Amino acid sequence: MIHDYWETRVSVLMDGIVFGESPRWHDGRLWFSDWGANQVIVLDADGGHEVVATVDSFPMCIDFLPDGRLLVVDSGRQRLLRREPDGSLVEHADLSPTSRKPWNDIVVDERGNAYVNSIGFDFPGGEFAPGLIVKVTPDGSVTRVADDLAFPNGMAISPDGGTLVVAESYANRLTAYDIGTGNRRVWADTPGDHPDGICFDAEGAIWYADVGNKHCVRVRAGGEVLATVGLDRGAFACALSRGDDPRLFVVGQNWGGTESASPSGQVVAFPAPAPGAGRP
Repeated sequence: MIHDYWETRVSVLMDGIVFGESPRWHDGRLWFSDWGANQVIVLDADGGHEVVATVDSFPMCIDFLPDGRLLVVDSGRQRLLRREPDGSLVEHADLSPTSRKPWNDIVVDERGNAYVNSIGFDFPGGEFAPGLIVKVTPDGSVTRVADDLAFPNGMAISPDGGTLVVAESYANRLTAYDIGTGNRRVWADTPGDHPDGICFDAEGAIWYADVGNKHCVRVRAGGEVLATVGLDRGAFACALSRGDDPRLFVVGQNWGGTESASPSGQVVAFPAPAPGAGRP
């Protein structure tokens, strides 16, 4: 069991991030969004980084189509953007007819269908309302596939491609849907935790990040806790590398609300018991 590696096993890969979120392992590098700086950043193993896209949006989650093109959730304009090979950003889908409330996380399946969720209410300060998930097909058509979610946050697709899992932050649980049938069930309860960003590993477990408790937790379906790693600041989302030397990447910062966000953000890495699998 891994437990509290903050002082002895953690590596700080990047500092000075305003509001880091949505880490994705892609083509051997870590991609993530700095919502506070309106940037999509690619981070190399040696700590070198580059900005590959700028979008004035908060939230601004990312994932990749099967052909490698980047998708960016432009929550501020209720649309999904696609980065073309020349670096330009074009509209992939219009999300506004479904909801004008903040759009949040995204995960793309092996067929190029993008699942995007909306929290359903204005945050912070807005009165709570249930959130939803839509499926965006490769031609840009949008279909609602799930409703009545208590602050839908991170999402991931299982290694076999058959299950979509969403973190319901306000319900303290991970909720699963069978892709194709929509059958809904509790994947794992997370008592005392408010799961945020999530990822699957090759053993079928899920890592979830928790802001308030400043940790990431590895759980099995049904809720058995397998491992915990602690941070010295809020853990917002996590991603796993692929290959023989797996690492868990966590983006975190001190949380004081969107108006008081300051450059306390970091990307850190821990050794992991299994590499990433499924999507993202």
